[in-house]
Amino acid sequence: MIFTKSFFSDEERKALVAAIAEAEGMTSGEVRVHIEPSTKGKAVLDRAVEVFTKLDMQKTAARNGVLIYVAHEDHLLAIIGDKGINEVVPDNFWESTKDTMLEHFKKGEFFQGLLFAIKSSGDQLKHYFPSENNDKNELHNDISEGHI
Repeated sequence: MIFTKSFFSDEERKALVAAIAEAEGMTSGEVRVHIEPSTKGKAVLDRAVEVFTKLDMQKTAARNGVLIYVAHEDHLLAIIGDKGINEVVPDNFWESTKDTMLEHFKKGEFFQGLLFAIKSSGDQLKHYFPSENNDKNELHNDISEGHI
C-alpha cells in the first residue's frame, strides 16, 4: 500500500521510493518504510519488530535490513536494523537518527524526516555492506501502510 494523500504528494512518494532505491544501490542492505495509524496498544519497538517480521525483513542474506516505522496517530516512530547491521553500527546510531527525524516531524516536515532517515540508513549500510556485482534487491522498495 502507499501513503494517503494527507501525508505526501505523488511527487514526494516517488521521491521517497527513489531515495530507497538510491540508498540500496550503494549497498547489499535493504531499507523499508512502514506507516500505520497506531501501534495497536503495543510498545513502539515491539510493534516495529512485529512489522519487521511480517515484511520478511529478517530473510535478507546478510541480515542487514532496516525498517523505518511510524505510527502517525500515536506520534511514535522507531528505526530498527537486523542482526547483521546492528552488530556493526555505532551504539547510538539508530537513536540519533530517530532524534533528527523527530526534529523534522515536530516542525511538520514529515517528508524531510523520512528522507533523512532513509539516506542515513543507506550511508551506514553502504559503509558496512558495500554493493557488490552480484547484489540483488531482496525486498520491495515500496512504502507500506496500514495494519499488517
